Amino acid sequence: MSCRLLFGLIVMCLLGISQVDSAQSQALPVFSKSGPDAVNYGEAENYPVKQSQGARDQRNLVGNYSHLDQIRPSRLIAAPHEASELTRGKEELELAYQYQGKTETLASYLERTPVTGLLIMQSNKILFEHYQYARTDKDRLTSQTMAQGLVGILFGLALHEGKIRSLDDTVATYVPELAGRETGKTPLRNLLQMTSGLSFHEIYNGHDDIAQLSREMMRDPKDGPVNAVKSFDGRAAAPGAVFNYSSLDSELLGLVVSRATGLPLAELVQTRLWEPLGAEADASWITGASGHELAYCCFNATLRDWGRLGGMLSQDGAWNGKQIVPTEWLKATATSENPAQVAGNNGRRLGYGYQFWLMPGDRRQILLVGIYGQTMLIDPIRHVVLVQTAVMPRAADKGIRQELFALWQAWVARMDAE
Repeated sequence: MSCRLLFGLIVMCLLGISQVDSAQSQALPVFSKSGPDAVNYGEAENYPVKQSQGARDQRNLVGNYSHLDQIRPSRLIAAPHEASELTRGKEELELAYQYQGKTETLASYLERTPVTGLLIMQSNKILFEHYQYARTDKDRLTSQTMAQGLVGILFGLALHEGKIRSLDDTVATYVPELAGRETGKTPLRNLLQMTSGLSFHEIYNGHDDIAQLSREMMRDPKDGPVNAVKSFDGRAAAPGAVFNYSSLDSELLGLVVSRATGLPLAELVQTRLWEPLGAEADASWITGASGHELAYCCFNATLRDWGRLGGMLSQDGAWNGKQIVPTEWLKATATSENPAQVAGNNGRRLGYGYQFWLMPGDRRQILLVGIYGQTMLIDPIRHVVLVQTAVMPRAADKGIRQELFALWQAWVARMDAE
């Protein structure tokens, strides 16, 4: 046995990854100390972590988005004693795709895109795992609003366990402090669909409603989310009439789930997801001043544990032979059942289910999306998942997202053809 092969086996044993396909598996993690525009991302300062003013300056994004739970209060989600096995492909995935009239590859995508981590898996097999900007498989990479998908999953589990009785219950059924308010009158189904009709503007300019909600959560040590959501009680439309992407809806859902179960969201993740998934590392969820999790944002986990979560979703809620999330809930999640939601089957625009975005077209594909490039794409037909963590200089960059979709669609098409 060569020294190189022996070293690879030792590394994989330390990381809790089995090697069952071949003694010469090549789809090993790849680490780069640099990345696109690394100078402006703070390479010379070893990608600094900045707590206060300038926290979202470009040169602080890499450090902050891989150490968010070091600069913000958070709840720890402990990994179980034993990690579930992940295998590796015999060869690292190579993929070419067409974008804007040019042939691109996974390598050229990484060369041009400020990605901190990119993972591609099928079931529990890793096919591609790359890190940039000196990030590693030990870093807890933040989700931004990908966390809303977790809230949707926890809601489905609470419904399955009978803790939440009906999608047609209102918020005030579980949070009586909001009785008589527009937030309290809103049916849970409409919160799940982002059709609450509550007035909330989210454009990421630092002065919008999401910025105000974040400030309210961070500065109120008493009754945290209840007092924070009381600041947003306007109604722009009747429940169910209009689709409006709103982190307020996710925050209300998180509050309902926590009240209905009597447990913090982080504890629910640990017992309902992290332990049965066999996560290999601790995770964390950022909290406000009152110690309540920000339900709309900021779950932090290693890239491979994000992959385990996505792998479970790609297998309709099953992982290692155990059903973790009810299949019927995930299938309901992947349905635009309300005409007011963005139509997911019109071939052009993203749809929306229950706290998950839906890829356009008739094929059942779900995705989680967070600002600055955080993305998880899931295809339950081929059991494939792609997870990207990133540090885009702008909150939303439709061009980069469209290229990632082109890459993904080329991969799924190849899987269908094989």
